[in-house]
Amino acid sequence: MNRFVPSNLVVLRRDVLRAASALLEEQVRASQAFSAIAKTLHRVHGELANSLAELAGRADADLTVRQLARRCQTLRTTLALVEQHYQADVVRQRDALRALLAAFNESSKVLAQTLVEKDLLDRHRMVLERVVLSYERVINWLPFIEEVLKEFHAIFPFDLFFVAFAEKHGLTAHLFYPGRPTAAQRSDLEPQLVRELLARLNQPFDAAVDLAVHYLDWTPWFGIATAQCYQLLTEKVPDHRSGLAGILGVGFGTAQPLSAQEQTVIRSLLAILVIVVGSSRALSDTLRELEYFSMHDPLTHLYNRRHFLHMLEYEIGRSERHQHAFSLIMIDLDDFKEINDTYGHPAGDLALTELANVLQAQVRQGDLACRIGGDEFILLLPETPLEGAKALARKLCDRLRAHRYFYQGTSFHVTCSLGIVSYPQDGKSVHELLAHADLAAYEAKRRGKDEICAYDDLKTRRTGGALTRDSLAEQRSEVEALREALAERRIVPFFQPIVDMASGQVVAFEVLARLIPSVGDPIPAGRFITVIEKYGLGRELDRQIIAAALAALRDFPGEKPTLFLNLSVQEIQNRNVLGFAARLCHQWGLDPGRIVFELLERHAVDDLEKMRQFIRQLRKRGFRFALDDFGSGYNSLHYLRELELDFVKIDGAFVRGMQTSRIDEALVRNLSNLCADLGMQTVAEFVENDEMFAMLQKMGITHAQGYYLGLPLPRLPVVESPPRTGSP
Repeated sequence: MNRFVPSNLVVLRRDVLRAASALLEEQVRASQAFSAIAKTLHRVHGELANSLAELAGRADADLTVRQLARRCQTLRTTLALVEQHYQADVVRQRDALRALLAAFNESSKVLAQTLVEKDLLDRHRMVLERVVLSYERVINWLPFIEEVLKEFHAIFPFDLFFVAFAEKHGLTAHLFYPGRPTAAQRSDLEPQLVRELLARLNQPFDAAVDLAVHYLDWTPWFGIATAQCYQLLTEKVPDHRSGLAGILGVGFGTAQPLSAQEQTVIRSLLAILVIVVGSSRALSDTLRELEYFSMHDPLTHLYNRRHFLHMLEYEIGRSERHQHAFSLIMIDLDDFKEINDTYGHPAGDLALTELANVLQAQVRQGDLACRIGGDEFILLLPETPLEGAKALARKLCDRLRAHRYFYQGTSFHVTCSLGIVSYPQDGKSVHELLAHADLAAYEAKRRGKDEICAYDDLKTRRTGGALTRDSLAEQRSEVEALREALAERRIVPFFQPIVDMASGQVVAFEVLARLIPSVGDPIPAGRFITVIEKYGLGRELDRQIIAAALAALRDFPGEKPTLFLNLSVQEIQNRNVLGFAARLCHQWGLDPGRIVFELLERHAVDDLEKMRQFIRQLRKRGFRFALDDFGSGYNSLHYLRELELDFVKIDGAFVRGMQTSRIDEALVRNLSNLCADLGMQTVAEFVENDEMFAMLQKMGITHAQGYYLGLPLPRLPVVESPPRTGSP
């Protein structure tokens, strides 16, 4: 009998079957009694019929005898009909009773199933009421499973419950016994169970197995001693993450197979445990990963900035209490952007990962290696004075310099700039130590990269252009002020006249950027252009100045003058400004030939091929091109040969020295002749007096500018310059 059918239903079914059996038994007895009576009647009737037949056959038989003989014959026929009808009635009653029993049996089965399902539903509800996930239960999911198993055991008294997961290192399995089997029983059962689990999880038979046994001690263990008598029912745990395969199930010792309903009941309970185990395992793994990556960098698996700051704060307190020194080594990769641009970001990730491995291999146990930024790493060296940190830095620098990175058939090297600070001499707070370490690393990079700089050395070298913390803070303050000025459109164009030497007329203007402060006079670009370019603000400055200058040219009455516009190195590298300026010229109906873009000579040396392409783009759009500060570099003549120039602006230092230096005078005269022969116009800068103007005029210089000829003005002026002849 099914163990899940209610006992009162079993008793009812048994009583009905007994009553039906009694009815069938009474019917059989009645049928047998009727058959005996019918047999006796047939015998007596036969004897009587024979006697009457003899009497009726005599000659002296009267009419009465003959009539009795005929009636006796009729009685025989009647008896046969009665017997026939009785037997047919018995068969009908028996079939009806059997049909009734069959219908009752089917109804009882349906009722039993209904009652079992209702009872099961109630038990499921009670079990599910216990399945309330919380942080504590997720982290400690094994004790939680034990609670749920107790409810399970009350419904189905299993002999063994197991949970197994196939993981990278092999098989992890947990066995739960309601009682305590003997060592012999375990040694007989568990090896076969492990083999079964490995097979069901598609693991090799010799995979490593991590087996944990839990004794629940609810009841004495009555498992069958031989493992061959065990039956297993299992359910798969759904994959919640890549590489996770799991299974759970129950085992019980019995020689009888489970009924279909028993299997349904057990599997339904296992389904609940699948939810518990799967969810707990997945959430537990997720929380573990979140906890791990809250302290570790996901790419290199070094500690991250958050954990580093926490440990640095702790180390400051510890070292202060025990009067220890410790050091930090800031590691900044040199030209890391070029690795990403040249080989792609996967190559950059490879470099970061391998660098992290090198750091881990070089530091001592107890040292802390962290990645605190995109290409910035830092080492925390407890109880390490400055000299010890310098020794490790030199070792690291040599190791990183020699390390070769391989990616998709190519190889490359990456060097690093290292900055060192030591507590307490270089700072006593987190902010001071990090600021000074960053400053030391920046100075190491400024000195030529692949260098080591200690902040202690930096403090003793205040000359030679070395940055200090105060100068760096001042520069940061300046760049923020410049960002604000750009956002408020307070960097505006001023226009300095450029005079045609032949006519003495103003024919062009150089556009110069000026910062309008809240108080005081406008600030020239020379005071802030270095910071603008260093912090990547050149592109925004160019766009604002170009837009304002072209708007002034659009609104200029009469014939439009030519504008000379300076470009930052960022725009030369990206060339976004060309499309911007071309759109404005088209939108406002301006002739691009009236726009001359200036490039400093020192920027041309970086990549001549890129510069040639840049000039071609200028010319295709109708713009013209000028080389500024010509003569200030070492390859000036090389630029004249390689680049298609419209104007050459002669460095003002030569122009200013003409009156006192025969060398400067000769240089300017020869540069003028050379440019004239090459078909290029010249512009002399820093013209300060009429005598200088006359000298330039005689040399054949085509254009001039300087404070003597006109000051920079906040708007394009309509001027009529008097002709200059060069006479005093």
